[in-house]
Amino acid sequence: MSTPTTSATEPASRPGAPRATDAGPTGGARSARARRERRAAYLFMAPNLIGLTIFVAIPMLLSIVLAFFRVDGFGGYDFVGFANFERMFADPYFLSSLGRTLLYLLVMVPGLFLSGLGLALLVRNKFPLVGLFRTALFAPNVVSLVVVALIWQFLLTDDVGFIARLLDRVGLTAPSWLGDPAFALPTVMVITIWFSMGYYMLIFLAGLQDIPREYYEVASIDGAGPWTTFRNITWPLLKPTSFFILLTSTIAVMTGGLDLLVILTGGGPANSTTLVIYYVYQQAFVYGEFGYAAAIGSFLVVILLAWSALLFALTKGGRFTHAQ
Repeated sequence: MSTPTTSATEPASRPGAPRATDAGPTGGARSARARRERRAAYLFMAPNLIGLTIFVAIPMLLSIVLAFFRVDGFGGYDFVGFANFERMFADPYFLSSLGRTLLYLLVMVPGLFLSGLGLALLVRNKFPLVGLFRTALFAPNVVSLVVVALIWQFLLTDDVGFIARLLDRVGLTAPSWLGDPAFALPTVMVITIWFSMGYYMLIFLAGLQDIPREYYEVASIDGAGPWTTFRNITWPLLKPTSFFILLTSTIAVMTGGLDLLVILTGGGPANSTTLVIYYVYQQAFVYGEFGYAAAIGSFLVVILLAWSALLFALTKGGRFTHAQ
């Protein structure tokens, strides 16, 4: 009786041993494709990464370094250590601008969030001229902020402005919208929300359109009303979009709107609209205190980084699981 033998050139197969096809051409093709996709991704990201590095990261690092110097504006740099930061926390004008900015933030972020979400809910469904309504709401964002400020300045001018004359025709006296400390900052808030809400509407609209329609159809079959549908379907599935809105609107409120403040109020009246970003501009380009302005700007960056980290921790980056 002959017994089966194994050729010396063909190793015996063992249970569980990898077969040649497992690590063959298919695996190599997958690896090569993954490398190509990574290279393509890096190439697509390269322009933004280069721009962020040159125009954001490097200036940010230089401003932090500059915060430790006293700059005379004529090329003279004197190292002063933490003197600029000590001056900052002892400066009553800075502290008042910081408190005013926090109040501004507490009003503006919810205002932008709710106005953007409300408008997105209004225009997400198809109805006659819906495209025109969306365009009209977003239109202010394509206009220069300087032009917007000049138009509103014309409308709000005391006594002779369009709004003052309109109120005068119905027997009402218009307050000094930009000249009264009690009205100046709320007026700036309203103009900023009007200007920005179309942008946040567009982002919320993209998030709403990403929600599968089947969920709403099932809810309608089950007899769920609008509020129940919003609370159980729309709001939970908008978590990533809501996180993005909260983060970007906070950064925009803290660091943006300088053009509007310079043209409309110049930080006045009585410093009632001097926010931190305007105070940085004032110290740097009006008084020539570049080192001190850099210290305030660095402090502002630290606050924004801390807020971003806290928001990431509390919301897990806006992520949700299918179990939720």
